[in-house]
Amino acid sequence: MRYMNHVQAVVLAAAVIAGNVVAHAQTKARPAPAKPAVQALPQLAVFKTPTCGCCASWVQHMEKNGFTAKVTNMPDLSAVKEQNGVTQRLSSCHTTLVGGYVIEGHVPAEDVRRLLKEKPAGIAGLAAPGMPPGSPGMDLANSPAYQIIAFDKAGKTSVYATHPAR
Repeated sequence: MRYMNHVQAVVLAAAVIAGNVVAHAQTKARPAPAKPAVQALPQLAVFKTPTCGCCASWVQHMEKNGFTAKVTNMPDLSAVKEQNGVTQRLSSCHTTLVGGYVIEGHVPAEDVRRLLKEKPAGIAGLAAPGMPPGSPGMDLANSPAYQIIAFDKAGKTSVYATHPAR
C-alpha cells in the first residue's frame, strides 16, 4: 500500500485534473458581483396653483431627472409657504417638500440632488426667488445668469449655486 500502482496514479491524476477543471469553470460561470443598488430619490410633494404651466414644466424637468412627484393643486399657496419658512423675498410660484427640505420655485434638479446628497447642516431649503428666466420650466433663450439661494429656519440666506447665462 505504500506505493501506488500505475492505474491508481492515473486515476488520481485524472480526478485532480477534473476537479481543477470543474473548479475553474465554476469561478468563470459565477455572475459578477451585484453593483450596489442606486438609492431611489425621495418623492417630491409639489404644491402649485392649478393654472401654472411653468410649474408643470418644472415637474417634468424633475421627472426627467429621476424624481417622482405628487402634485397638489391649490388656489392659494401662502399657508404652505408660511408653514415652511418661505419669506416673500424667497417666494416663487410653487413650493416643494422633499427629504425634509423646502424647494421654492424653479430650482434645477442638479441642485436638489446635491442638497439631498450632502445634507448640509442648518439649511432648511433652496429657493429660486421669483421666476428666473433660464431656470427649469422658465426655459428662455438668451437668459441671464441666476442664483439658487439656501435659507435656514431663521431666514438667513446664502448663495448655494450660480447658473450661467444661456
